[in-house]
Amino acid sequence: MRQVLLRVLLPLVALYALMVAFGLFITKVADGWWPLTVEDRVNESLEAARSGTLTAASLVFSTIADTWSVIGVCTLAVAILLVTRRPWREPIFLASAVAAQALIFLCTTLVIDRPRPDVVHMDVSPPTSSFPSGHTSAAATLYCGLALLFALRATDRRWETLVWTIFVLIPVGVALTRLYRGMHHPTDVLASFANAAACVTIMYHGVLRWRGAPPPRPEQERPAVSLARRHS
Repeated sequence: MRQVLLRVLLPLVALYALMVAFGLFITKVADGWWPLTVEDRVNESLEAARSGTLTAASLVFSTIADTWSVIGVCTLAVAILLVTRRPWREPIFLASAVAAQALIFLCTTLVIDRPRPDVVHMDVSPPTSSFPSGHTSAAATLYCGLALLFALRATDRRWETLVWTIFVLIPVGVALTRLYRGMHHPTDVLASFANAAACVTIMYHGVLRWRGAPPPRPEQERPAVSLARRHS
């Protein structure tokens, strides 16, 4: 229990404190400071650039990062990991990282009351503040968590690079989509990336590395096997 406290709970509490501190800073202290004064121009420029094609693409990215889509993809991934008899730490890592970012996001919005950008909103605003972006945080945690699990098992660097590229571009697309659709300020999505990165890191050390390091890559095992055969 003490190890759980040190490896997971305390880091999450510290993360929450940092998220709230940053939110209070940009809404209460730095409001009107540069570069925050440029944020409105970014949102206005994206509003002016709206077109039928971009709007359709933005709807796709926004939909794959909504609550039910994230829950569905995460549940499916956890089920696959369990069925394929992966170590129990892998599905727990993914589920706990996604749950942690959601908890930090929701608790932060209870304290930080930031209005949405002063542009036409293309989505119905949920009853939460603009800071941080829940869509961005959820997408970054889920897909980067999946990429990390794949990387731990990858035997081909090219496939690993491809998966990382795709799974990183998804949350980037989501972040741009939320800005394009007028739902968040740039600092909202930046804070969400920080939330996601922190939750993945915390759960990596608190779950995947629980009582030992994660399994070595298959290519790292082969030299040891070969060496053992030479001496046998």
